[in-house]
Amino acid sequence: MKKVLLFLTITLYLMNPARAQDPHFSQFFASPMTLNPAMTGLFSGDYRVSGNYREQWRSISTPFTTGTAAIDFGILKNVISYTDIWGVGLMAMYDRTGGGALTSTYLSFSTAYHKGLDPEGNHTLAVGVQATYVSKRLDQSKLVFENQIDNNGYNPSIPSGETIANPNISYLDPNIGILYNGLVGESSNIYAGVSLYHITQPTETFMQQNNNRLTSRVTVHGGGSFPVNGTNRIHASALYMKQSTASEFTFGGAYGFDLSGGMEENPTVFYLGSWYRLKDAINPYVGLEIGGFTVGLTYDMNVSSLKPASNYRGGLELSVIYIHRRNDSNKYKTMCPRF
Repeated sequence: MKKVLLFLTITLYLMNPARAQDPHFSQFFASPMTLNPAMTGLFSGDYRVSGNYREQWRSISTPFTTGTAAIDFGILKNVISYTDIWGVGLMAMYDRTGGGALTSTYLSFSTAYHKGLDPEGNHTLAVGVQATYVSKRLDQSKLVFENQIDNNGYNPSIPSGETIANPNISYLDPNIGILYNGLVGESSNIYAGVSLYHITQPTETFMQQNNNRLTSRVTVHGGGSFPVNGTNRIHASALYMKQSTASEFTFGGAYGFDLSGGMEENPTVFYLGSWYRLKDAINPYVGLEIGGFTVGLTYDMNVSSLKPASNYRGGLELSVIYIHRRNDSNKYKTMCPRF
């Protein structure tokens, strides 16, 4: 019963439009276009295809699921300066919560211009913008309201007393971001960025009232990559997000073991590390980079006040990134953010 009531509490929280929060990933570094529009196009290669899948709260009830698929690439490479990058990208995302009570879909177009700050293009400053079409559908048959809970728990025979006036809503949502990326010494990389999502704070309500607005989300993030013991590397990153009264601070890193011995331009690397989401979860991480593919796996170990019901279990998350490279067309070869 404790798990059921806890799940109902979480569902009611997410159904409240005034307190709705964006989907997020523990592997935020592997979902560039949900992190910062200015990340669009910043990689060494011809095009990048990425995907993410997250499943959360299976230990309590029907899991919440989130998935993305994206592609981005550079344009006008023979027209703009050698030190610059102009990236464009498309992303589709879905989010299913509350046992299917709320299903959200997103389709985004992003573009970012990375301006070289030195003659070699080792330091860049980028501005990115993103336009997202959002569609949300509410299935009233799967909703649970407070007055339907009696002494025995959820009782579907009790009328909810609620009227859902707009079970389907949609709107256009603009986002913006800036990003610095730089080479330190001969083989270290650092980056830092800020993004603002929901600039116009669009109206988002399923009820008759039209006064609930989606709060803007501010994201500050950064990280770096540093050589250790020859060709091995340490990758570290941190993220801070704030939306309405909710905030999140995550930090951590991974050690990359070069299994190719530094003999290949595209080495095979095994990653092992962990991130920590403050007062919420520990996120152990394993990853493998091979042949242009990078696959990462995390599992949230819940340490928040929900742990009595979750039994320390949170969310399974998988990320896949593929970067296509051709030696004759790979114009931009400075180090780019990886984690």
